Amino acid sequence: MPSTNSNSRSHMMNAVVITAQGLEIVSRPIPVPTDQQLLIKVHRAALNRADLGMAAGHRHGPAGGTGAIAGLEWAGEVISVGDQVEGFQRGDRVMCAGAGGYAEYAIADPVRTHLIPSNAAFGNGMTYAEAACLPVALSTMHDAIVTLGRFQPGQSVLIQGASSGVGIIGLQIARHLGAKLVIGTSTNSARRAQLADYGADLVLDSSVADWHEQVLDATDNRGVDLIVDQVSGGVANNNMRATRITGTIVNVGRLGGMQAEFNFDLHALRRINYIGATFRTRSRAEVARINQLMIQDLQTKLEANDFRIPIDREFPLAAAADAQAYMAANQHFGKILLAVL
Repeated sequence: MPSTNSNSRSHMMNAVVITAQGLEIVSRPIPVPTDQQLLIKVHRAALNRADLGMAAGHRHGPAGGTGAIAGLEWAGEVISVGDQVEGFQRGDRVMCAGAGGYAEYAIADPVRTHLIPSNAAFGNGMTYAEAACLPVALSTMHDAIVTLGRFQPGQSVLIQGASSGVGIIGLQIARHLGAKLVIGTSTNSARRAQLADYGADLVLDSSVADWHEQVLDATDNRGVDLIVDQVSGGVANNNMRATRITGTIVNVGRLGGMQAEFNFDLHALRRINYIGATFRTRSRAEVARINQLMIQDLQTKLEANDFRIPIDREFPLAAAADAQAYMAANQHFGKILLAVL
């Protein structure tokens, strides 16, 4: 573990914090883990949409608010292991979700930390950059598709907002678990053209007024079994039109707006299960269970390094504000990373 001598610069680190003026890189003491935590030397941090809301002051708590270190997802090396932590040791390569990832060192909760597969049997070891893209997407989409969406092999799945890193993983999870039809949506034609490479059988522009008709055409006028919606807002009613009677919509994201018209009669007529999803109101035990179930289903594919998320661009840690501005412009495909060490 780095020195904790208060008279030495070696106990300090660079970190990107949230201020009233935006993101700023500052010098902070290297955090000290408890007996139930890990200290990680961060190599790559990944951006997520939620980072933008936290930086703008829209979300608070352990992961947000003025003075907090930004970042929800990273990959790196275990430097210190708490006395009560099992399954990890110093030197392990890991990928993590949590808080404070835009920094040279970060505290990780073991229930949200995964060993980076060695892939020795496959000869295609996972890099820190690849690993940093995965923790949030895997847990979010497995939970939405399998646990909340009650997916069964042979069903059809539509990922609304499929060109994000989380959406791209959702396409691959649905395909891996045996979906008979996987549909992705994007409002950007260049990004739509790439989604077939990540598991989509059909790709649609959800900004077109009658996009749901294409879903009905592809499903013999029945509708899909499950929609995982990262957009919400103005697509809510067409989502219901595109979902089969007694089908399920899981509301994962609100990129299209927090409020919009909602046709309650359409919801009732199609008897749709409309389920909300967020990690912000989940207990540590619930998060642990989500990750346990995800690993059970996806470990083989992880070990083979078969999940793919395109890395659109890397920024240095000091340019975190520029990286977030690039994300806010919404022209990227896949993930945006910060190179830390």
